[in-house]
Amino acid sequence: MKHVFYFFALLMMPFIGTYTVSAQSRNNFEISKSLEIYNSILKELNINYVDEINPSKLNEAAINAMLQELDPYTVFVPESQIEDLRLMTTGEYGGIGSLIQQSGDYVIISEPYEGFPAQKAGLIPGDKILEVNGVDMKGRPSAEVSELLKGAPGSRLRLRISREGVETPMEFELQREKIKIDNIPYSTVFPGGIGYLRLSGFTQKASAEVRETILNLKKQQPLKGLIIDLRGNGGGLLNEAVDIAGLFVEKGELIVSTKGKSPEQTTVHRTRTAPLEPELPLVILVNEGSASASEIVAGAIQDLDRGLVIGQRTFGKGLVQNVVPLVYNTQLKLTIAKYYIPSGRCIQEIDYAHKDENGGIVPDSLRSTYKTRKGRVVFDYGGIMPDIPMEPVDFSPISSSLFAGNYIFRFANEYARKHPEIPSAYEFDITDDIFSDFINFTQGKNFTYTTRSEKLLGELKRIAEEEAYLTAIENHIEQLRKEFEQIKQNDFQLHRKEIEQLLRVEIVSRYYYQKGKIISALKDDPEVKRAIEVLSNPAAYRAVFEKGRI
Repeated sequence: MKHVFYFFALLMMPFIGTYTVSAQSRNNFEISKSLEIYNSILKELNINYVDEINPSKLNEAAINAMLQELDPYTVFVPESQIEDLRLMTTGEYGGIGSLIQQSGDYVIISEPYEGFPAQKAGLIPGDKILEVNGVDMKGRPSAEVSELLKGAPGSRLRLRISREGVETPMEFELQREKIKIDNIPYSTVFPGGIGYLRLSGFTQKASAEVRETILNLKKQQPLKGLIIDLRGNGGGLLNEAVDIAGLFVEKGELIVSTKGKSPEQTTVHRTRTAPLEPELPLVILVNEGSASASEIVAGAIQDLDRGLVIGQRTFGKGLVQNVVPLVYNTQLKLTIAKYYIPSGRCIQEIDYAHKDENGGIVPDSLRSTYKTRKGRVVFDYGGIMPDIPMEPVDFSPISSSLFAGNYIFRFANEYARKHPEIPSAYEFDITDDIFSDFINFTQGKNFTYTTRSEKLLGELKRIAEEEAYLTAIENHIEQLRKEFEQIKQNDFQLHRKEIEQLLRVEIVSRYYYQKGKIISALKDDPEVKRAIEVLSNPAAYRAVFEKGRI
C-alpha cells in the first residue's frame, strides 16, 4: 500500500506542474484581454463622450477601484503623493512643520511642531489658512492644502491667515525646511528607576534612536525596568522592528518570518547583533492603534517570554508591503507576504481573500493555539492579546462632544491668548476658575450634545409612531426628554475629571508642544501606572509568565 501511495504521488507531480503553468498562461491571457478592452473603452470615451474627459483622472479612478478588490494596503501612489510615501519610510518631508485640520470651509493650523518654520514664523493653533501663494483656499480639503504647503526644503511660500481676536488678515512668509518627525518624542526615568520611552514610528534609524535613548536613560540613574510605549504606533519598516527587538534578545534569535507567493518573498529575519539589555525587565504598552511593526516587536517579546505586553488587543495587521516603482514617477505599494512571529502564529485579523464572508473575520473555531517559549498559550489571527489586558478609556458623551466639536481646542487657543505663560507641563493643572471659565465659554458657544439615552428615546418615538402607539405614550416620552435635559445639567461636574484631563493636555500643548502633551497625559495614565507597578514588583512580574501554561 505504501508503494501504491508513492506511485500515485509521483503520477500527480507532472499534473501539478502542468496545472500551475496552465493557470499562469490563463492569467496572462486574461490580463492581455482586459488591457485591450480597457484601452478600447478609454479611446471611445475620448472620441465620443459628450463632454471633455480627463484621461488621467479616469485612469487613476479605475486603478483605485481595481485595488479596492484586494486589501487596503495595496495602493497606487501617483507622483503628487510621493512625498507622503517618503514620510512614512524616512520620517522626513519638505514643508513648514505643522499639523492641519478641516474647520468649516477652511483648513486651520492645529499643532505647529516646535523649532520648525510654522512655529518660528509665529503661526499658532486656530490660524485659518485663507491663501497659499495668493491662491484662495476656501472649500479646499485638507489633503489638497497639505500638498500646497509641502515642497522642496529652501523654497518659500506666502500664507494669508485669519486669526481669532485679530480684525484684519495676517501675512506670513515662510521658508520650507526638511521636517524630521521624531521616532521618540519623549523619554524619562520615573521614580524608582523605571525607564520610559514613547516610540511613535519605525522609520529609518528608529532602532539606533531607541538604543541611544536607553543609554541616555541609564546615565540618569540605573534602570530597574523599561517601558516601551507603542500605543497608536501604526508601524513602519520591518527591519527596524527586528533590530529593536534585537536590543533585548540574543543574537541570531528568530523575530519574524514572511511567506509570500514566490521564494523571494519568503524570508526569515533574525537578530543581527548582541543585545543591549538582555535581562532588564521589560513592558510593551499597546492598544488598538498599535499595528504592523509594533505588533512584530510586541509579539516577538511576548512569544520569546522576554517581557510583558500591557494594554488592549492590537490592530491585527500581519501583511507585508513593498514599494514597486512604476512608469512616470508613480509607485505601487503592494502586499507581497504575510508575517509570522516566533511562535509560528500570524496575527493578521482580516482575511481579505474572503472578505465577503463575514467581513473576512476568522471564526474562533478556526483559530489555532501556539505556545510561547515558556509554554504560555497564545492564538493566531486577531492581533496581539496583552498579557495584562486593560480596558480602554471610554469617554462620556459630553467629553466626546466637547472634543469632537473643537470646544476644548478653541478654549485652549483663547486661554493661551490671555495667559503668556503657565507652570511646567507636569505642574500645570485645571483650577476651579479655569473650569468655570470653560463652562461659561461653552455656554457662550451654544454647546449642545445628545446622549445615548436620548438617541434611544428618539428611536422609541419613531418606532411608536410607525406602530401607531405614539398618541398613547407621547406625553411620557416628552416627560422623559425633559428629565434627561435636567439631568444633563450636572454632566460637567459628573464628568469633570475626564474633561479636565482633555483641557489640561490641550492647553499645555500651546506652550510646550508635543512633548508637553505627552508629559501632561502621563500624569494620570492608567496603563503606565500599571506597568510601573508590575516592574517595581519582581515577584508580580515573574508571576505573569506562569499564567496560561499547558
